Amino acid sequence: MSSSSGAPVLTSHSSECKQEPGVIVPVIDRNRCEAKDDCVQVCPYDVFTIGTLPKEERKGLSGKGKVKGFFHKWQQAFATNADACRACGLCVTACPEDAITLQRI
Repeated sequence: MSSSSGAPVLTSHSSECKQEPGVIVPVIDRNRCEAKDDCVQVCPYDVFTIGTLPKEERKGLSGKGKVKGFFHKWQQAFATNADACRACGLCVTACPEDAITLQRI
């Protein structure tokens, strides 16, 4: 969440963040994500957006991933602001598909 000035709005979860920005990034498993928006809703730093998986990325999906993608109109979560991630893990916990992991860069 951001204020009108663009600065992150600190929530009670913000104090639980474990890293400075740019150390850890969320990685989304394209075969699991169903764009349910939970990560977008819980992230205090606006790391995620929902968008359409590009055609070139669909080719690498498993059979199950392609079926999920088709039925969800290829909508998935994207870490469009991954550099802002502070590794609080709220997205990992919130994702009902277990599609998000945190990875050190």
